[in-house]
Amino acid sequence: MEYRYLGRSGLQVSALSLGAWVTYGQQVGEDVAYDCMRAAFDAGVNFFDNAEAYAGGKAEIVMGKVLKRARWKRNDLVISTKIFWGGEGVNRNGLSRKHILEGLRDSLDRLQLEYVDLIFCHRPDIHTPIEETVRAMSFLVDQGLAFYWGTSQWSANRSLKPIAWLAGTPRTAAHGTAGIQYVLERTRGARIRPALPGDRPGHHHLQSAGQWHADR
Repeated sequence: MEYRYLGRSGLQVSALSLGAWVTYGQQVGEDVAYDCMRAAFDAGVNFFDNAEAYAGGKAEIVMGKVLKRARWKRNDLVISTKIFWGGEGVNRNGLSRKHILEGLRDSLDRLQLEYVDLIFCHRPDIHTPIEETVRAMSFLVDQGLAFYWGTSQWSANRSLKPIAWLAGTPRTAAHGTAGIQYVLERTRGARIRPALPGDRPGHHHLQSAGQWHADR
């Protein structure tokens, strides 16, 4: 398996990752998920992805059970999840500080983890100022609940907004996030790389098979 650095960070991830989208907790249960993740891990995959929205949270529950059953060392894994759709309730969706913090804590409970390596903003939130979202993500990193953060399924223009805000924010106010904690844009079919600055974050491509290809 080939490993690549995640954006400008020192974290190395497998070139292929395995995600739980439309499968775990919906089409397959714990046993099949275990077999898939076991085969991937044995082949060198260390990057496993999920989201609070997948199967209404059931995908995270299944993956959490697999991780506990497999008894892999946590430092051999890179686990990501995504925040945006948390269920019913006016404050259980979007990228407000409230939902980002509470949503991740709920995800960690389902995954049976103390932290995730990477958290994504699953979609852009037109109702929440980008400063609020960036500061909330920075807070998660500062608290050790996530190590890195990125965006998922954002347009090229929207992907540049957190980068631009971080670049124009004093280091003390942004908690040193510029270009380090914000590491990654995840897309499916979109071509955003020409729009990213030269000192750009990493980029992942979501494939139809539910696997990602890491492209630094």
